[in-house]
Amino acid sequence: MATISKRTSKKGEVSYLIRVSLGYNKNGQQIVKSMTYKPESGMKPKTVEKELNRQAVLFEEQAKQDHEKQLQREAEQQEQSDNEIAYAKNYITFKELADEWLSLQEVSKELKPSSLLKMKSCKERSYNAIGNILVSKLSYRKIQVFISSLAKDGMNQKTGGGLSEKTQKHYLTFISDVMLYAKKCGYIDNNPCRDITFTKSVKKEKEVYSLDEAKALLAAIDEKAPLNYRLFFNLLAYSGMRRGEALGLEYKDINFETSVLTICRTSNYHQGYGVYTDTPKTKSSYRSLYIQHSIIELIQRLRKEQQEQAKKCSDLWVECDRLFITWNGKPLHPSAPYKWLKRFCENEKLTFKALHSFRHFVASQALASGVDVKSVSTMLGHSQTSTTLNIYAHAIQQANENALNSVAKLLETG
Repeated sequence: MATISKRTSKKGEVSYLIRVSLGYNKNGQQIVKSMTYKPESGMKPKTVEKELNRQAVLFEEQAKQDHEKQLQREAEQQEQSDNEIAYAKNYITFKELADEWLSLQEVSKELKPSSLLKMKSCKERSYNAIGNILVSKLSYRKIQVFISSLAKDGMNQKTGGGLSEKTQKHYLTFISDVMLYAKKCGYIDNNPCRDITFTKSVKKEKEVYSLDEAKALLAAIDEKAPLNYRLFFNLLAYSGMRRGEALGLEYKDINFETSVLTICRTSNYHQGYGVYTDTPKTKSSYRSLYIQHSIIELIQRLRKEQQEQAKKCSDLWVECDRLFITWNGKPLHPSAPYKWLKRFCENEKLTFKALHSFRHFVASQALASGVDVKSVSTMLGHSQTSTTLNIYAHAIQQANENALNSVAKLLETG
């Protein structure tokens, strides 16, 4: 039965609110439809009453019909959903659902390009191991067996053994995200990826340039290297930035008046995808760094050199604001600095270590010089100070020992 409420506006205009109750939804909330009836001016009270009752009856009938149709549509949708879920439980494999999930990620762009590529790199081994298993039948045990098998995989050329614990976690993240999608679709009740254990890998000791090694290498580079590599390796050695961060630098990121450089992008490479631009690793990786005046001068020289090269290339030149580019202006391939340095060190009989060793060198030297951990963490772009503490625990311990030994000497000589 419809209910009618009279309303009078501030201007004295009269209207009526007609409300119809249609029961309760599955959450226990009352379903109410309403409309407003406004009599025409000059209508007599009895005429208004008669028309109001007619409008209420018509509205109630229409509301109930619409509600019945809505319930029918919902029932049909639920039946269709139940059929799809039943089909999925009997026929959808992990591979099929994973491909569907990856396609959705490409469209939504919720994942960073590097994260999406990392997920795609997990497909081959995952599909070979569990790809043909029904999503509804993919159990904790089957996932655990696969993750454990990665530790025995002989594909890791760096260690000669299985995949690292970090890489094992990448695979589990991929599987877990797909299974979480399966849960949202109603294909499974619980994500079976919880409490998976990993095989700890032997941690390689970090390669860190000593102060003497760094000085010798930079001296040789300053004397014999082309300008672009001279700048590149000085940047790494003086700032501790990541390789991708340095390769992603553009001239507009540099304030030549204040000697401040801003890191806001990275340049990376993935097989099958090529060189691509990405955002920095974490929010904390967006940062500004003070750059020595000597490096600012190198940047200015490099810019002038590239402008002259652009004139020589004419139509072959590709406009790019990047600092580190190829002969025709395209972004430099991320592997180029590593290959160049390796050859250079072999020719000059100098100690060669990975590019990340420059970052370790900067952090270790800063901590040894008494710079506080928070400042070093900010400089490196770590999201948490604990990351710096974990990675450079030895350097921090050594700095503490040096500080305490200095205090001890003061006390002993006093």
